[in-house]
Amino acid sequence: MAKPKLAVYWAASCGGCDIAILDIEDKILAVADFFDLCFWPCVADFKYADVEAMEDKSITLTLFNGAIRSEENYHVAQLLRQKSVVLCAFGSCAADGCIPALANFYNLDSILDYVYLRSPSLENGSKIIPQPVTKVPEGQLTIPKLWNTVRTLGQTVDVDYIIPGCPPQSDQIAAVVEAVIDILKNGKPLPPKGTVLGATDKTCCDECPRVRNVKKIKEFKRIWELDQVDPDLCLMEQGIVCCGPATRSGCGAKCVKAGVSCRGCYGKPVNVRDQGAKMVASLASVIDSTDPKEIEKIVSTISDPLGTFYRFSLADSMLRRVQA
Repeated sequence: MAKPKLAVYWAASCGGCDIAILDIEDKILAVADFFDLCFWPCVADFKYADVEAMEDKSITLTLFNGAIRSEENYHVAQLLRQKSVVLCAFGSCAADGCIPALANFYNLDSILDYVYLRSPSLENGSKIIPQPVTKVPEGQLTIPKLWNTVRTLGQTVDVDYIIPGCPPQSDQIAAVVEAVIDILKNGKPLPPKGTVLGATDKTCCDECPRVRNVKKIKEFKRIWELDQVDPDLCLMEQGIVCCGPATRSGCGAKCVKAGVSCRGCYGKPVNVRDQGAKMVASLASVIDSTDPKEIEKIVSTISDPLGTFYRFSLADSMLRRVQA
């Protein structure tokens, strides 16, 4: 009997999700034993033509990491949707846009202008900006055309499941892989479409072991601005912006336990439409003032509020991008 086929793809992302898969340690052997790895260009020399030649729905499971920000990303997303029985948005970039979607604070022309003409580390005497099509003596060179707006995988093709995180935690990946193998091996029903795998319905705060009291904030600070951080007290109560109240649980609050505030990479919790708006509401409830001028002064101590509140979810938010 032929093995189920597994595909893994890396679109607009850093590659951390691919590393996280390998980080499930010896369980990767069970994956290799159970699945026929048919496409994973990050680790082996697979070609798009190999996938294009497959029959539709011949890939059992595709783990797609990365946002969609180029014609190439979009083409492969459509291709893998066509060829896959189950398509999973794997990681924050595919699910919410993540760091690549911070490009939505700008337009494409301004990004190209800075990267190729104004960056202080640049040496580009000819002022060349790469073009999608370039004619050379030998013929025509093409590179994928970048989009003006970065999108999530679910905004471009139909997605069956989501595994959140930047990257998803290896223990959660291992648990999901074991569950998938059990389902396929024993003919069990799949979870309802749209299920978020490797996470719960609670928030990161519910996983956090730090002590929480009444929060009264007069000033927000970064960790390095404090002389000492209480290892047991809620970071927010110490004036450190922590996105735990606006973030889905599932990571085990590893960052907070290590003394680093939650950055929000597991995405918005259940019944929350916009992670950034939820975070604004959470901070509004702890600011200790009713005086508009003092409130404005306290809020001004938050460094880069837009980038902080929407670091991982701008593409999936109600804003989606800065309007021209």
